[in-house]
Amino acid sequence: RREPLALINLKKKNEETGEEELASRLDHCKAKATRHIFLIRHSQYNLDGRADKDRTLTPLGREQAELTGHRLASLGLKFDQIIHSSMTRATETTEIISKHLPGVKKISTDLLREGAPIEPDPPVSHWKPEAVQYYEDGARIEAAFRNFIHRADAKQEEDSYEIFVCHANVIRYIVCRALQFPPEGWLRLSLNNGSITHLVIRPNGRVALRTLGDTGFMPPEKITRT
Repeated sequence: RREPLALINLKKKNEETGEEELASRLDHCKAKATRHIFLIRHSQYNLDGRADKDRTLTPLGREQAELTGHRLASLGLKFDQIIHSSMTRATETTEIISKHLPGVKKISTDLLREGAPIEPDPPVSHWKPEAVQYYEDGARIEAAFRNFIHRADAKQEEDSYEIFVCHANVIRYIVCRALQFPPEGWLRLSLNNGSITHLVIRPNGRVALRTLGDTGFMPPEKITRT
């Protein structure tokens, strides 16, 4: 429901001016700006933590977040906001990145928490969540995609640059959905900790992937995927 025609009640158009009025109303509903979405995977964290609050960033993870923040700042873009998963590792990554982007507001959301988005195809032997997890997590992650990944609002005049700090499964699923690839293929993609994935959403709704999991700004010895 973001196509201009979907936003107009055609039954209410003036019969006398018909096509002219329709064209004017359609133009008013068309998006004008481009959205740049930067999807950041959280940095390396403590895998031994039993609860989420214990899964804090490792010393290396904190270094990775510093490097990611420095890279984002070096792009010279005017970022509008940082939306991040409410999980500890994503929140800590956001706090470090935000030091490099002073003044950019931060928003926490449960929608971007890690989970099992959809049963992967082909299946893998080392990771088999219970079926109920796909139903619970899948609905939430799909809701995150629909809520955050869309063309700009018609009222938006200038291009926007937004950062989303979340998790590998969420990012991989979002990329597949945004590019209209079979979402079941999400597990075929691999993302390093602290990596940057850049999606561009044009006013006509077309999506381009500029970078996927970029960590070329990190020294080789700092790169991990845990």
